[in-house]
Amino acid sequence: MLIVLPPSETKAPGGTDAAMALSFPSLDPIRNSLLDELTHTLVDAPASKQAEAEENLTLRSAPVMPPIERYTGVLYDSLDASTLPADALSRLAVGSALFGVVRAGDLIPRYRLSAGMKLGGKTLRAWWGSAVTDALADCGFVVDMRSGAYQNLGPVPGALTIRVEQADTGKVVSHFNKKYKGELARVLAPHDASSASEVVDLSVAAGFDVAVDGTLLTMRV
Repeated sequence: MLIVLPPSETKAPGGTDAAMALSFPSLDPIRNSLLDELTHTLVDAPASKQAEAEENLTLRSAPVMPPIERYTGVLYDSLDASTLPADALSRLAVGSALFGVVRAGDLIPRYRLSAGMKLGGKTLRAWWGSAVTDALADCGFVVDMRSGAYQNLGPVPGALTIRVEQADTGKVVSHFNKKYKGELARVLAPHDASSASEVVDLSVAAGFDVAVDGTLLTMRV
């Protein structure tokens, strides 16, 4: 099983002076083209993210750290990856506008680029084409927790996608969506589930109220 998490707009600074280390080498040609484009493009960013945008200009020599530490925010707080065993971390990956998809233990710099941006006059969807879909096709059973914008960069046919809704209204949860996804990922990662029914069993055992309809798992909170 591979659990594909959404990235975060907030990213921890710093890291170690090492080379980038990226899984899914079939994505490298597009990654390198995007990196080349970013080295001479200052992307639009709010004042709070201006430092990250400027770091894009020196990404190839920037400090690196594992994605599971680089990305921050409520999902990653709930996941609490530092307390998970190594085999659990091996089942975690993160979707990325810049890198397509990376595994938890890869090494990446801090960057500023999101799925809805354009680069070089092209959408990120156009940049990635079918490359991310093809890369994930060899990963077996996939639990896709990415947001719609990131799923669009590389849809995974047959993947189990996650919806979080309010139990009383059936409306999609927005504010705490990532919190519950992080909690679910933490429950699932230590187990090598191979089907939606196994995910349901693990989720129910952990106290979640879930239901599956085809390739959609709904968490009711």
